[in-house]
Amino acid sequence: MSYLLSAFTLIVQVVFGAIATLFLVRLLAEANRAEFHNPLSQFIYRYTNPVLVPLRRVLPNWRRINLAAVLILLLTFVLERLLLFVLAGLMPAWPGLLVLSLADMLDFVLLFYIVVIFGWSLLSMFSPDRHHPLIRLAGAIVEPLLRPLRGRLVIGSIDFSPTVVVIALLLAQRLIAAPLFDFGASLTRLG
Repeated sequence: MSYLLSAFTLIVQVVFGAIATLFLVRLLAEANRAEFHNPLSQFIYRYTNPVLVPLRRVLPNWRRINLAAVLILLLTFVLERLLLFVLAGLMPAWPGLLVLSLADMLDFVLLFYIVVIFGWSLLSMFSPDRHHPLIRLAGAIVEPLLRPLRGRLVIGSIDFSPTVVVIALLLAQRLIAAPLFDFGASLTRLG
């Protein structure tokens, strides 16, 4: 039975991870003013608009942050975490579930940035077509994190700013997300 539970857990994580990725890319593309006419941006907008447009009537943007997308992202992690608890035959305390979901979301955002920065840096070493939709969207998403260090950590012809940003993101995972996980787990056990 544990093999079946493991398979269901994997399916739940993949499905909810795909949904979270879609809404996170939408959130980051809007916040960073990624090119709207990019085919990838069009795809993301097409599939997130049916959920976000009704919510935006109630929950408008704050500056350039799409609060409806943030809410959907958090609800995605709450539902995923709740479903994983139910599959394990447990019912968590709500405060613990919310904190664990918030920790999941924070960890997911940090890991997303790590992967995108790594992929974007790797692709940039091979001189890809700068007009490719994926390169343009990834560049728009990572640029705000890299801009403060751009040109300051160059040795020879290699810019080490992506490396420093990835290390900072890894530290944030360990110093912010991990303690939040522990706090959420302690709240879940108390309930």
